[in-house]
Amino acid sequence: MEERELGRMKLGSQGLEVSLQGLGCMGMSAFYGPPKPEPDMIALIHHAIESGVTFLDTADVYGPHTNEILLGKALKGGVREKAELATKFGAYFAEGKIEIRGDPAYVRAACEGSLKRLGIDCIDLYYQHRVDTRVPIEVTIGELKKLVEEGKIKYIGLSEASASTIRRAHAVHPITAVQLEWSLWTRDMEEEIVPTCRELGIGIVAYSPLGRGFLSSGAKLIENMSQDDLRQYLPRFQPENMEHNKTIFERVNELAAKKGCTPSQLALAWVHHQGKDVCPIPGTTKIENFNQNIAALSVKLTLEEMAELESFVAEDAVKGDRYADTTPSWKECDTPPLSSWKDAQ
Repeated sequence: MEERELGRMKLGSQGLEVSLQGLGCMGMSAFYGPPKPEPDMIALIHHAIESGVTFLDTADVYGPHTNEILLGKALKGGVREKAELATKFGAYFAEGKIEIRGDPAYVRAACEGSLKRLGIDCIDLYYQHRVDTRVPIEVTIGELKKLVEEGKIKYIGLSEASASTIRRAHAVHPITAVQLEWSLWTRDMEEEIVPTCRELGIGIVAYSPLGRGFLSSGAKLIENMSQDDLRQYLPRFQPENMEHNKTIFERVNELAAKKGCTPSQLALAWVHHQGKDVCPIPGTTKIENFNQNIAALSVKLTLEEMAELESFVAEDAVKGDRYADTTPSWKECDTPPLSSWKDAQ
C-alpha cells in the first residue's frame, strides 16, 4: 500500500506525531444512522492511510464495540504500523442511558477489551471519553499511568474535560491530547480550556469540526436523517433552532463560493488556522467527502476572512445547546478531591 505524505504534526509534548488531519470513524458504525457496509468502510480507511491521513479515532462505545472491531480488521496485514490509533473508554450504555466509569478496575478491563477488539498490543493514544465525577481524576490517571508503564498504551488523553480537571490530571502523568468539540458553531472552550492546554503543552484534537455535518450541508442535513440518527435529537437540530441556524450556513456558503471552495472546506480550514497544536478529525463514510476534507488543508484564510467567518457566529448567533441535558460534557466534569477517595478505601 503506497503512503503519500500529507504533512505531520507533533501532538502534545511527549513525542506523538500524527497526520495534520485525522479521521473520525464513529459514523461508520454508530449514532449517525445504520452501520455502513464493512468492505466500503475498510476501503475508506485504507484510502485515508494511503492519502496520508494516518490518525484514526474510535471508541469502545461506538457500536458499542463494532467500530473498534471494524478498525481491527482494517489494520490487519501490515497496515497497523502506518497508523496512529486513538480509542476511548469510560462511557457505556446501560438500560438505554449513558453511564460513566473511571475507577481503576474498569479502566484496566476497558483497555484489555479494546486491545482485543482492535487486535493490537498497544494503543497509541488512550482517552478517557467522559470524566467520572465520582472518582478523583488522579485515581483514573494513576491507573492509566500503570498501563503506560506496562506498554499497553503509549499516550494518555482526555475528552470533554474542564481546565481544572486537565491540570489535576496532568500533575499525575503528562496528558498528550485533549479532545473537544471545536468548530465555527462551537467555541465555548476557547476561553479557558484551549489556553490551559497551550500552557501545559497539550495537543488539541477537534472533533465534529464540521458541526456534525451542519457546516457541510446546512438545514438539508436533517431532511435525510434516519430514525436512528442521534443528531435529530440534539437541540441545535430541532426545527425551531434550525430555522435560525440555517442562516449561519448560508453565510459560510456565500464566502466559500467567493473563495472557490466548498462550505465544509472553509469551515475545516478555519479550524486548521486555530494553531499548529490543533488536529481536526472530521468523520465521513464516503471517499468523495474524505477527499474534499483533505483539500481543506490547502485553503488559506486571511485574518479578515477569519474575522468575517467568526462574525457569522458571534454571541447568541447559534440557537440550541450542543447536547441534550442528559449528556455529560466538560461543563460538569469536576471530580472529588483525592483525599476523599483515600478516606473511602
